[in-house]
Amino acid sequence: MASSSTSRSESSSHLTHVGEGLPRVDSEPSTKFAPVESFEVQEAASLSPATVSSSKHWRRRLQWAFWLDHPRVRRAWIYFRGPRPKVNLSDPAPFLSLTFHAGRKAYSLALEPAWIRLTRAFTNPWLFVILVVGYIIGFAFFARAQSFITPADSFIGCTATYWAANDGCGLNGQGCAPFTNATFDFRCPAQCSKVVLQNPRTVGDQQPDFVPLIVGGGDEQQTYRGDSFICAAAVQAGLVSDSKGGCATLELTGNFTNFLPFTGHGLTSIGFPTIFPLSFRFHDTTSLTSCSDLRNEALAFNILITAFLFLVLRPKPVVLYWCLVCIGFWHVTLFSQPRASPPPLDTAFEQFLPTLFVAYAFWRLAFRFTLPAFRKTPIEATVWYLAPYWTGVLTNLTTDKIPIDRLVGSDITSRPGGLTALIIIVLILLVIVVNQVRVIRKTGWLPWYLGWYIAGGLVTLVLSQLPGLELRLHHYILAMVLMPGTGFPTRLSAIYQGFLLGMFLNGVAAFGFDSILQTPADLRRDAPLGSDLPSFATNSTSFNASVPFLNQTIFWNAFPEGEGWDGFALLVDDVERYVGTALNYSLSALEPGLIHFFRLAFTSSGSSGDFTMSATLYPNGTWVDPLPGPS
Repeated sequence: MASSSTSRSESSSHLTHVGEGLPRVDSEPSTKFAPVESFEVQEAASLSPATVSSSKHWRRRLQWAFWLDHPRVRRAWIYFRGPRPKVNLSDPAPFLSLTFHAGRKAYSLALEPAWIRLTRAFTNPWLFVILVVGYIIGFAFFARAQSFITPADSFIGCTATYWAANDGCGLNGQGCAPFTNATFDFRCPAQCSKVVLQNPRTVGDQQPDFVPLIVGGGDEQQTYRGDSFICAAAVQAGLVSDSKGGCATLELTGNFTNFLPFTGHGLTSIGFPTIFPLSFRFHDTTSLTSCSDLRNEALAFNILITAFLFLVLRPKPVVLYWCLVCIGFWHVTLFSQPRASPPPLDTAFEQFLPTLFVAYAFWRLAFRFTLPAFRKTPIEATVWYLAPYWTGVLTNLTTDKIPIDRLVGSDITSRPGGLTALIIIVLILLVIVVNQVRVIRKTGWLPWYLGWYIAGGLVTLVLSQLPGLELRLHHYILAMVLMPGTGFPTRLSAIYQGFLLGMFLNGVAAFGFDSILQTPADLRRDAPLGSDLPSFATNSTSFNASVPFLNQTIFWNAFPEGEGWDGFALLVDDVERYVGTALNYSLSALEPGLIHFFRLAFTSSGSSGDFTMSATLYPNGTWVDPLPGPS
């Protein structure tokens, strides 16, 4: 870059390694351009015929003939390609060098140089080595206290439950036994209130979605249905802190009737007005210790360390960059978004090596042209890099309120506000891209960058058309795509680099290098399969309420021939009560004074398809037909 020998060498390296061997469109003499100068468009009329005729290559003669016949096209091309020869942008002028005028006198306040002089004694490399050793030791103690003191079998995730959805527990729920006489000491991570259902979950005749699944808790003993998220229920009950996590003890209490809704500690549960075979209650005390989630303390520790690196120690830009890569990756892996509790270190190291390879590419393509430009402005570098960097590392928190979980059409359209949020994000991204294109054009590198992005777009288009696969743009992929376009010494480029690096580290540390192509089954999660749906023969007009409840039988229609179905599965009050080929079910085993819910699915070789929505039978004999569609 223009203002320092270090940045100059980096920029010349950019020109040498990236632009070497590119063909020139014209043969006009090279003109020197200062970084702050603009270039003038040369009129086609001023071209010398001798210059054209002296060219030995027929393609070049054709090009000159075309330019002579189309001067406007040539002017547009010259504007688009930028100056020739290519130029380097000057380093940003420091913001914090201020000048005050008092009458005829001027007073300068150069904060950046003053800070550099004040902290010069701390830039000794040995101090940096000492800090690295101390950091590794301190971070290891943090990680041990976070995940490796409490017994490993006591850790549960935010979505842990005792009961699986639909027929996941088998006939009469035997796959989820025992239902009573069992206690469990458990530890929950922090921020479980933000872990929500990503698809509607049927509970009776309700379908909660995009909320933690909590059923019950409103009675005097705070009884929860067995499929409630245990940690979210513990937060609602006040036994576990949402910000710090914590430990608690629960006891399975078996059958319970009439789970009441409840609101507490920012969470609201739903009710279930009939019987369910598995429920649990919390104890007031627990035997577990060392239960606090230390992610907030670890975050403060790491932010201070990175700020100290930028402001005080100020190692070489390449060393500073690799510090950011390592700190961000291991913070996500061990604290902010671990894959499991305790974190699987073998999986973490498995992802760490390829992360370093991609990070090296980031350095070569982008960071080495921008980070050195702020070598003499450490305060600015701290602001421009660290604020967006930690915003990206904590993507799971900073983007939590955006109603988009995945860039998949079904997710975006199903969540309220998802399409609007996507449009806003695209518009913001468009403004950023247009501004960055303007910067790149000033250097003369726009055709080169545009060519590579067009090639990448065409490859992606081909991949998206492969049969049986769907294109999935993970956020780590977006960071990899956008990072090369930020390799210029501007403040906005520094901001983009910080955020994209943090977002990349969050993606690969929390989820790994997931494929850009995935099958529909990979993307479905627990959404409906899209299979055929059976239908009840019993309906609101044919149900005879005058027949005693214990003598009632409900009926359904036969499965279609040639579709591969060989039976039925019936859920009664969200528990699988029948599997077979019969076309009816007796209600004699049900309690007549309660509401009951019925859902039906086809089966094939023991595997069920989608279940219908709930048909509801009230104690007074009123039958309510199920709504259309799967549950």
